[in-house]
Amino acid sequence: EDVATRRSFLAGLATASTLATVATSFPSPASADDEELIDCYFGCGCFWHVQHEFVEAERKILGRSDDQITSRAGYAGGKAGALDGKVCYHNAGNVADYGKLGHAEVVSMRIPASKFYDFAVEYCKLFDKDGFRPDQFGDRGTEYRNLVGIPGGKSSALAELLVKASVDTGDKLDFAVGKGDDRDVPKVSFIMDTSEYPSFMGEQYHQFHDGFAFGENYPNSYNSLASAFAKKGEDFGKCPNGMMGIGLGGL
Repeated sequence: EDVATRRSFLAGLATASTLATVATSFPSPASADDEELIDCYFGCGCFWHVQHEFVEAERKILGRSDDQITSRAGYAGGKAGALDGKVCYHNAGNVADYGKLGHAEVVSMRIPASKFYDFAVEYCKLFDKDGFRPDQFGDRGTEYRNLVGIPGGKSSALAELLVKASVDTGDKLDFAVGKGDDRDVPKVSFIMDTSEYPSFMGEQYHQFHDGFAFGENYPNSYNSLASAFAKKGEDFGKCPNGMMGIGLGGL
């Protein structure tokens, strides 16, 4: 499997002059509500912290209220897709295990195309000055690989915006075309076409969860969003609830 550098990847997308102006590729409507929304996802290690950061991005960039938040923890990037309609976290029954299906942990969202660059910037800011993700030396392996899912994949203008966001935040990442079941390569993010590699919703107990790191004990108003959405009828699937049949047992 070839892993392209950012520069070689970019060469297949656009010229330098195109990159300089690509941020204007999507016209800004009068308001975000007037624009068609796109489904995309971002993966960068454990999805708990990543979800929190994108919830904050939805609030900051789009001005969304709690009941308008679309960021959801889930799984994507595997060739196998779903098994009997399910993609699940590790569980005692070994039912549709996301790792065995080739997926990684991601956070999906629905946002205006004109704001994708801003969200890509937030994604790039998750990596440190050397291009490593926060849990690079803890959570390792294909389940935690870096990936970004966008409509059209590498052929989309969104891919150019992603590269530009990386350049503008320190040029820390390289990019490669995701082929499914990709490796965990430090400082490399795989670009996936969401039509071929869609995201699958994670279990309710993974949604709006505290992070692992110090200071990532989020307020109850954040943690309670999962139950609030469930009460409104959102379907978080029918997967088993962790390794031992309870949420914490599978984490």
